[in-house]
Amino acid sequence: MIKRMLPLLIGLSVCAAVAAQVVPTTSTSTARAVQTTTTSTTQAPAGALSEDAIKTAIANAGYKEVKGLKFKNGVWRSKARGGNHKWVKLAVGPVNGVVYPADAPSRLNKNEVNAKLAAAGYQNIKGVEFDRGLWSAEAKTPYGTDVDLLVDPNNGAVVAKSHD
Repeated sequence: MIKRMLPLLIGLSVCAAVAAQVVPTTSTSTARAVQTTTTSTTQAPAGALSEDAIKTAIANAGYKEVKGLKFKNGVWRSKARGGNHKWVKLAVGPVNGVVYPADAPSRLNKNEVNAKLAAAGYQNIKGVEFDRGLWSAEAKTPYGTDVDLLVDPNNGAVVAKSHD
């Protein structure tokens, strides 16, 4: 019996180790590792990327000359010059480092965002709006805590949440 269980246990251990890895990605990637963080609105959460790492993520997404980088409302916000030499407002996920241009369209609509949040266990979802590259919403956690959410416009994952 032990000989039959050993390969299963090894396989499960390897799968768990692979699933536990979080890889920062840029906005050009279609497969994203997403980690949700609870933050205050003015201070980056524990485990957040450093300011230098955020600047590197912005540069890796093809932007130059980053200006006014500040942590605000759960994400890093700044302006940066793109390849077309125009300035663009950006939001950057504090932990995943994904860059969200303010002028980029959303792949999801309001109903899809509501469905993704409900599937993630959020309740009483309201105020869902697409603004400056991210969806925002107010909801209750499964434990009844009021939270403000910022949601990825491409996959519906929660980028940041802060307590009301």
